[in-house]
Amino acid sequence: MQFSYHPDVQEAFPTRVSGVIGIGGIHDRAEVTARTRPLLAQAANRIAAVSEGALPEIRAWRAAFAAMGLKPTQYRCASEALLRRFRKDGDLPTIHPLVDLCNATSIAYAIPIAVFDPDRIDGDLTVREAMGSERYESFGGDVETPSPGEIIFADSAQNAHARRWTNRQSRLSAVSPSTRTAVIVAEALHEGAIDDIERLTAGLCADLHAAFSADPARAVLSHPSSTFEFASKRG
Repeated sequence: MQFSYHPDVQEAFPTRVSGVIGIGGIHDRAEVTARTRPLLAQAANRIAAVSEGALPEIRAWRAAFAAMGLKPTQYRCASEALLRRFRKDGDLPTIHPLVDLCNATSIAYAIPIAVFDPDRIDGDLTVREAMGSERYESFGGDVETPSPGEIIFADSAQNAHARRWTNRQSRLSAVSPSTRTAVIVAEALHEGAIDDIERLTAGLCADLHAAFSADPARAVLSHPSSTFEFASKRG
């Protein structure tokens, strides 16, 4: 599977920096609490004095959503939505060890992170504008059609694996108990994003190695033509 960005997306959002990680050996028995705890504490410290909306990472995504014609307080990037939940509940729900680790990392850095099962993706995955004919499956089981021009994660079979860029992921390629490989995408737009993405991916890779005894592959994509290649069972 190849992960990439359409040139139009990079032209519209030239500050975009992405960290992409590929990993095998995933299972749902890993214990990650010792690794998520300091990440949650880091997030709590960041939002102790300011709201999540005041963080530079979130402000940059709010500006991007506004540029896409979306109301930023109606459609929030994934990291802002998680931070709001964390502020309210003081914790995050337990879903799957891999997802729990990525969610904790996301709020620690205030950077949205998507986790995909590449064996549920048909061909390559491209972040691009929707044509209006793609198929999106929500976590509630509804099938939707993204609006033309909406930024989505699209595979070769015209499945949309995320809507409104970092707002909402599809159930189709979400991590499940049967997931054995994963592709993780962290995206940032703020000033200093490349340094933060480097730190985020380095730390997350170390935590993934400790949790799953696997060696992740990682790359930082900032150049418009840069791509990430990852071998999965379905290719």
